[in-house]
Amino acid sequence: MPTIDIRHTHSLAPAKAREAVEHIADTLAQRFGVEHGWQGESMMFKRTGVDGRVHLEPGAVRVTAELGFLLGALKGTIESEIRRVLAERFT
Repeated sequence: MPTIDIRHTHSLAPAKAREAVEHIADTLAQRFGVEHGWQGESMMFKRTGVDGRVHLEPGAVRVTAELGFLLGALKGTIESEIRRVLAERFT
């Protein structure tokens, strides 16, 4: 299975970083039916074809995901979009 692993540094306060992750997760839920929920400092997300998490670290956010066969063909596009959204939300 194709895997995504992206770490993005930021200078947001922990509460603001959590708020940014929640906004991203809510958008994904509305647009793509992604189920999500917090487990400690990680936002777990899942839908057909993808299973992953967004983990908050001090000064960084890390996105990891396992892509199914069909989404695996779009891995480069998906990674580019994740990087764009992280840069937009975590500046």
